[in-house]
Amino acid sequence: MKVILLSGLTALTLIIGCKPADTKTQKLEYPVTTKSDHVDTYHGIEVPDPYRWLENDTSAATEEWVVAQNKVTFGYLDQISWRANLKKRIEALTDYERISAPFKEGQFEYFYRNTGLQNHSVLYRKPKDNTDAEPEVYLDPNGFSKDGTVGLSGISFTEDGSLSAHQVTEGGSDWRKVIVMDAIKKEVLEDTLMNVKFSGTSWYKNEGFYYSSYDNPKDGSQLSGKTQFHKLYYHKLGTPQSTDALVFGGPKQPNRYIGGYVTEDNNYLIISAAENTSGNQLYVKDLNNPDRPLVQISDDYFTSINYVDHEGTRFLLSTNIDAPNYKVIAIDLSKPEKENWTVVIPETENVLSAGSGGGKLFAEYLIDAKSAVKQFDFNGKLERDIELPGIGSAAGFGAKKKDKDFYYSFTSFTSPSTIYHYDIATGKSTFYRQPKVDFNPEDYETKQIFYLSKDGTKVPMFIVHKKGMKLDGTNPTMLYAYGGFNISLTPNFSAMRVAWLEQGGIWAQPNLRGGGEYGEKWHEAGTKMQKQNVFDDFIAAAEYLIKEKYTSSDYLAIYGGSNGGLLVGATMAQRPELMKVAIPAVGVMDMLRYHTFTAGAGWSADYGTAEDSKEMFEYLKAYSPVHALKPGTAYPATLITTADHDDRVVPAHSFKFAAVLQESQGGDAPTLIRIQTKAGHGSVSTTQQIELQTDMYAFTWENMGITPDFSKVVKD
Repeated sequence: MKVILLSGLTALTLIIGCKPADTKTQKLEYPVTTKSDHVDTYHGIEVPDPYRWLENDTSAATEEWVVAQNKVTFGYLDQISWRANLKKRIEALTDYERISAPFKEGQFEYFYRNTGLQNHSVLYRKPKDNTDAEPEVYLDPNGFSKDGTVGLSGISFTEDGSLSAHQVTEGGSDWRKVIVMDAIKKEVLEDTLMNVKFSGTSWYKNEGFYYSSYDNPKDGSQLSGKTQFHKLYYHKLGTPQSTDALVFGGPKQPNRYIGGYVTEDNNYLIISAAENTSGNQLYVKDLNNPDRPLVQISDDYFTSINYVDHEGTRFLLSTNIDAPNYKVIAIDLSKPEKENWTVVIPETENVLSAGSGGGKLFAEYLIDAKSAVKQFDFNGKLERDIELPGIGSAAGFGAKKKDKDFYYSFTSFTSPSTIYHYDIATGKSTFYRQPKVDFNPEDYETKQIFYLSKDGTKVPMFIVHKKGMKLDGTNPTMLYAYGGFNISLTPNFSAMRVAWLEQGGIWAQPNLRGGGEYGEKWHEAGTKMQKQNVFDDFIAAAEYLIKEKYTSSDYLAIYGGSNGGLLVGATMAQRPELMKVAIPAVGVMDMLRYHTFTAGAGWSADYGTAEDSKEMFEYLKAYSPVHALKPGTAYPATLITTADHDDRVVPAHSFKFAAVLQESQGGDAPTLIRIQTKAGHGSVSTTQQIELQTDMYAFTWENMGITPDFSKVVKD
């Protein structure tokens, strides 16, 4: 491979005025991105990859390219005269107290609190038998670093609440540190565990805990090198990490994702082993008889089965085996074979997610992407339908077996996350806390419509906007979706989104195939050789909004992140005239090579790989955003966003897409890439979130020719 390396920033000649008067008339000149003659061969077909060198995230040439691209991008954004007022408004909307649902650990009740603009929420606690006591700080991640780029990413406690293990992320990386503390004294107990990834921490008594990780990549950097075999370890307190025992995984039990969970009574270890992001095998280890072999419950990687609770050797599990929408089954460990399974909660037409608490089962159902919850006893007898505050998303239905109550949250597009106290015995929900945001939800409306996709499939979509909006095709509209990995998009509140809505914007959120809103069949209909269904669903959503005069192509922006970034990249390549603005965030853009980075190989069940077959290769190449762009085509104004510490979807995807797009752009619309430093697969801090959201909205409105009016909402 021949690569001409860039030496010095001067090699990236920027022919751009220092202070252009107006972005609308400004002619952008992009950094010169050097091309190599690298060619890959798939099934006898040669595929040029001229920007392969951008995959090297540690090279000086890549670093210089990033600096040069950011200079152009922020030079453009800095000229938007009202951008500062937009940022002020987003800050004001975000500046409200947010408190999480409390949870009980030992003698304390814990909760997270953010006063408004803190970069990270602070973990507080107070004695659970004295609700009037003044809360004390347990962990304040805002002190982890001066710039807010080091954060708290999870915590677990021993059963008696006397010990904790919390995880720390640096710069947004998926690699974590684990710190053990005496929870009573709030003191660190031992050396920090390093290089933990895609893992929880599950305590066994007060002796130690289970966690998972990979070996550090041998080739490439830790942020981009491929991770292959996940390993479940046991860490005994007071011993060095180097002596931690391998419990499951590694080359002898090869799996990409392994998790270990100790049951509440400390009698069993539940092991989930997966090759892909959906589907798993399930094992149970008797911790009281460690010499006994693992009991395997399921060996099918392409179905899902998860632990819910147990009584003695009777285990309650949630599974989609022979039930695409999930059911709850009971098994006995002494005879775990499938023929001995019994159904506790049968499958219905709605997708089920099961939890437990206080000796009861809680079945959360998705009904057209909205929440409904039922309470059952352990034998599957329905005790009650739980009345929710409205149409939206509920979460948190679960507790410890001895608990008599718990807290859950409820949210919608126009209702901030509200906390309710739930009494398990009576089924009574009592209002606990709701934040106060600087907006009036009564001024807005949410509707759910159903539209037809290209093949006639009915697809739901939420549409949110001001009441009384005139449907004349001139409303700026943000069309946001995901469509993959069995993930469901449900109603949720975002204070930052209010800044879009209050300026007359529309938020449209369809539930595309590939997601989990209608179970495994809906998911599979958007995978591998059916992935085009996802793009067709998205395109049909845009066409519906235009046909019904919510908006028009001149006022339509499409937005998505990660797999949703792929969605945006593929859609703008296939239908560039359909939208005015495209915002592909941290997207999977090179479909021929995604599986060669970090944990990307685990996505193959959804995508397939170029090595699978010639047919699969040709299918992937046809929609792969990096390969599908055509020179000389007028593409929409595009703001690609990524981050230098994204080790889930490595930034090389976005780097290569930006280089090809800038080379291919045949129109006058800007094609920019915004590269956040010290951030990962999503913003690390509140400051980063505000800055990113500001730039996304500013870029979108500017390219729609809209000047937002902040006279009534921005105060000096």
